[in-house]
Amino acid sequence: MLNEQTIAKLYAMRLTGMAEGMKAQMAQPDMDGLAFEERFAMLVDAQQLYQENKRLKRLLESARLKLSASLEDIDYRSPRGLDKSVMMSLGSCEWIRKHRNIIITGPTGTGKTHIACALAQKGCREGLGAYYTKCSKLYYDLAIARADGSYGKTATKLAKVPVLILDDFGLAGLSDPERRDLLEVIDDRHETASTIITSQLPVEHWHETIGDPTIADALLDRIVHNAHKIRLTDKDSMRKKKLSFTQEEKSLY
Repeated sequence: MLNEQTIAKLYAMRLTGMAEGMKAQMAQPDMDGLAFEERFAMLVDAQQLYQENKRLKRLLESARLKLSASLEDIDYRSPRGLDKSVMMSLGSCEWIRKHRNIIITGPTGTGKTHIACALAQKGCREGLGAYYTKCSKLYYDLAIARADGSYGKTATKLAKVPVLILDDFGLAGLSDPERRDLLEVIDDRHETASTIITSQLPVEHWHETIGDPTIADALLDRIVHNAHKIRLTDKDSMRKKKLSFTQEEKSLY
């Protein structure tokens, strides 16, 4: 009876991990042979793990990543200009802590979005937040925010997130409001947060896509000078390769 009351109190105090850990201990008779300090340490560990998992879940939900990707799942079987040692280094997340950017360019289907989401997911696992958006949606959301008076709140959110993924940059030329909004977003994050940009266009063509020379210079200065650059060069789509690998695997059975 006393144990049930203690578990109820732990739940009431929102110590769910400890409560679940205590229930697990009660279900294992061999736990009686452990010292109090050992059993208590196990409860503390259970609570810590519960809190870490809860925080990770919250960060991933807030990130709204397009793909459920991880660095461990990245395919290195086909050469596409992707250096595994570089990816392992980025996996330390020091680039986030040092507010460095990442630029991922390459043809469609080469895995740019997958790599971006994997890097952001690793950041979330390290306790750092992220947020994913397509560039076209970013421009639309900022235009709506200006119209309904919520621009300040939206801009603050974008400025504070540790890792911002801007996917599919340069699919179309930027209008004047779009390039000004993008400059404001990037400027707010300059040297205070990290941005991952994916694009089918090589960086040397971005100036033309942005349009206005003055804004283009300002944007590229803030994005490119401290960025890690990943240029995927494989002409064959990774989507086609995955289909090919799947067919090969099926043929083995």
